[in-house]
Amino acid sequence: MDLLLHKTITFRNTFERTMRFFVLVLLFLNTSALMAQYHFSGEVSKENAGSPIYLSVVENYRKSSRIYLDQIVKKSTVDSLGHFQFEGNNLKMDNRIYRIHVDGCSDEGAQHFLGQCNNSKSVLFIANNKDTVQFPTSFENQALCTIASTNPNSSLLLEVQLLKEQMAYDFMEYHSEANKKLNLEKWFDVLQNFGKASQEPLAELFIYDFLSDKRNETYGFYLQNLGNTDYYDRLSERLRSAYPNSSFTQEYLAEISTDQELANFNKPKSLQWKWPVLALLAISLLGNVYFFLNRKKAIKTKGNSLFQRLTPQEQKIVQLILMDKSNKEIATELFVSLSTVKTHINNLYKKLDISSREEIVLLFKK
Repeated sequence: MDLLLHKTITFRNTFERTMRFFVLVLLFLNTSALMAQYHFSGEVSKENAGSPIYLSVVENYRKSSRIYLDQIVKKSTVDSLGHFQFEGNNLKMDNRIYRIHVDGCSDEGAQHFLGQCNNSKSVLFIANNKDTVQFPTSFENQALCTIASTNPNSSLLLEVQLLKEQMAYDFMEYHSEANKKLNLEKWFDVLQNFGKASQEPLAELFIYDFLSDKRNETYGFYLQNLGNTDYYDRLSERLRSAYPNSSFTQEYLAEISTDQELANFNKPKSLQWKWPVLALLAISLLGNVYFFLNRKKAIKTKGNSLFQRLTPQEQKIVQLILMDKSNKEIATELFVSLSTVKTHINNLYKKLDISSREEIVLLFKK
């Protein structure tokens, strides 16, 4: 009888301790949820051990392609195993575009955040103050190329980037005005439909920034597209609904209003508006010409030093591109698969911070 009583008391005490443990766990989880802390972590190459790594917020979608000092919100350090993490509760409660950027530059005096260092790596993603986001390495130990997140929209920008790369391959297949027009029509539809289906206006702004960029070949078609679809007006409504008080919504509304005026310029207008708009177009054209001429000169100047930083295989691919070889011809020449050639070219684009074969020619052709 005493033994049975002892076992009963022991069981009751164990049960009570177990219940207290679960109550504490539940309280901890609820407290964490109320505090809404974010946790961003991942890994990069061990070669980056000790390097600074930064978390930035991209409120201005026109500043998503480069790194700016005024975007940085937090700094950390890559540990000896290549791991990094950011934690806190100082981010926005609704979604924003963020960037993880690891500074792989050896020259501390360089202007790394202005895109001057080819060894730096970064990734754009969508998150908010309560998200847990991880960046594991992918195949061939590629860093910042894969996202696992509690936020289903976090990897949308990576998916858009993949579509842009597929678009670039389409344009490289054959260079003609007919091919260019067909591909522009196709890819405007593909990218815009992807943006609408994502139900995330931030992803649509990322796409809009690319399609409407005056430096891209897409700009002329974008102005035509403005007059042929209500997509941009619908995007205005989606932004007002999802992000009514944000600066990027106001920026988009102002931009789209101005661009629609330019797109409708051929329609009858009073002379009062015609000449000022013509003057603005002329100034914009001269500015673009000046920009491209100076950019071409700068690209040629740094070409030799960049070539030495490439791997032997990448140097061979560059030389074959300069010989106007197609991807299939390069694969045959190097005895590798077509997909391997495309992977190498994609890595070249990232390493050189470019997006087309034409830019490779500008960089390295003598």
